[in-house]
Amino acid sequence: MDKRTVLFIICTTLSFFGVQYWFSIQNQQERPLSTPPKAEAVAESAKRLETPLIAYNAPSGAGEQFYVLENEYQQLVFSTLGGALAEINLPIRSPENQKSLVKPIDLDREIVKMTPQNGLFPLFPAEGANQSEGGYYPFLRRSQIAKDGSVAARIDPQYYAMNLVADDSGLANLTYRVTRFEKNLIQFEGSEGGRKIVKTFAIPEERNGPYCFELDIQIDGNAQGVWLSSGVPEVELVSGSFSPLIRTQITNGKTSEVETIDLSDKKPVSTSTSVSPNWISNSNGFFGVILDPLGNVGTGYRAEKIAAKAVPTKLSLIEGFSDKYPGYATYLPMTSGQPMHFRIIAAPFDESLLKELDDFYDDPLDNYHPDYQDAQSIQGWFSFISQPFSKFLSLLLQMFYAVTHSWGFSIILLTIALRLMMYPLNNWSIRSTLKMQEIAPKIKAIQEKHKKDPKKGQMEIMNLYRQQGINPFSGCFPILLQMPFLIGMFYLLKSTFPLRGASFIPGWIDNLAAPDVLFSWNTPIFLIGTDFHLLPILLGLTMFIQQKMTSKIPKDAKDLSESQKQQKMMGNMMSIVFTVMFYGFPSGLNIYFISSTLLGILQQWYLTKKIKAEPTGPVLVTKKKK
Repeated sequence: MDKRTVLFIICTTLSFFGVQYWFSIQNQQERPLSTPPKAEAVAESAKRLETPLIAYNAPSGAGEQFYVLENEYQQLVFSTLGGALAEINLPIRSPENQKSLVKPIDLDREIVKMTPQNGLFPLFPAEGANQSEGGYYPFLRRSQIAKDGSVAARIDPQYYAMNLVADDSGLANLTYRVTRFEKNLIQFEGSEGGRKIVKTFAIPEERNGPYCFELDIQIDGNAQGVWLSSGVPEVELVSGSFSPLIRTQITNGKTSEVETIDLSDKKPVSTSTSVSPNWISNSNGFFGVILDPLGNVGTGYRAEKIAAKAVPTKLSLIEGFSDKYPGYATYLPMTSGQPMHFRIIAAPFDESLLKELDDFYDDPLDNYHPDYQDAQSIQGWFSFISQPFSKFLSLLLQMFYAVTHSWGFSIILLTIALRLMMYPLNNWSIRSTLKMQEIAPKIKAIQEKHKKDPKKGQMEIMNLYRQQGINPFSGCFPILLQMPFLIGMFYLLKSTFPLRGASFIPGWIDNLAAPDVLFSWNTPIFLIGTDFHLLPILLGLTMFIQQKMTSKIPKDAKDLSESQKQQKMMGNMMSIVFTVMFYGFPSGLNIYFISSTLLGILQQWYLTKKIKAEPTGPVLVTKKKK
């Protein structure tokens, strides 16, 4: 191993520790005790509750009625049942709305095409908005309409967002009356069990971040056992899997810590009565809702896993009902006798957006630091290693996107950049492999010579390694050093929100966060489904070609040693395994691995040619003494 390689390894290792240390400091640095924002912000919320009621003539007719508040970021559909949100619909980005971060995906188009009655927004006629076909992303799980117009599956109001629920009463199904309905504000009033409840929703025109709205609640009467619900977010498949995530930020001493709440079939409900969260989030992978209490609320929080049959998902409109997509809801406790104020964020969990909201609402004078970015987290067994490297690679990816304005080309450029950074390590690994191939005939001869005494043969092989200056394990070491970057890249490309709906090659690669689709059919096929994905097959072919170039194995099977036979079998198997494993993976991840493999083939070809052209060095001849 030359000095430059050793120096590179030392620098790379120090960089790994440096990156890990930097991001850990950023995540663990002390934050002052989180307190409510400026007094005037809370006062403005209280003012909305204290404003004298304006006589409002609600539409006549019995049953559930709907109202809409809307801006360029959200369509909020309110119901008189629960005085809550039956729908939160996020506008899809279009030439008319360039502010939206949500891009359309095939599933949205397919629902409108196959069941147009379920592609209406809002789903039911509502005051304040006309129904439109498509154009929105349904953030919450909604009721479903049959072809004849009847309700095929109804979401119970207890699962509406911002509804008040109690275990001992029918509070969730309470009918409220609308007392104010203005351009950016709606107010509900209801009474139940000796309680009087006033709920005011507002989308402030000033001092309001994207995808945010405010909720003020006043409960006069007993509020014990009453909870405010986040609602149930729709299903999003991240790398083909359902990956919900519930997190809460709590203050521990002088620092703020974020905890992940785990729910299972054995533990479908998690309740805490000892801490007051700064906020609690409920994410489906790409989107999430954050409940942020701006004033005093009750102590504790609650999270619940809900059976899939109670909250059907839009996927069932295409795939049929499946119980593998349960719902998840979070709750905050209520108090009585004083106004409660909340900021609600129902948004794409995009890193840049959450950072923008953190900066927008950060208030050093009041020691208020929301840290909404902590609601987003890289998941996986090796997340403690991959997270800082994913952040570093994310910065590079965004830099390339700023230049190319194409996420597909940005992934390819990121692959090239990572290959250049890892070039010395890959060189070391390739040189080690080539040296092993050069002495392979000698190893085979030794093995043949000592068939009856394998132990002696192994000793001679080790002596041969020492004479040639070869470490048989040196080829693995560079791969281990690259693993943090590879894992970081894996998690980055499978869960980065801007890749959702990002098109690279229209008609083939329409969503970099989902598998590519070359063509489809109706009858599912085992391991393949109903879509043909070409990128994983191209990945398997490139890996097969790389394996052929890397291993110099005799064509005649009779000349193969046992190790060469195993090497050939493993190479072929790996090509097949990666094709199957990556078949359901996002196209962005497949593009990265295909690009990286092609660059590896190019580097292998160049280095092999270079080594063959290198002089073998002068031969020293010593004269014998007479």
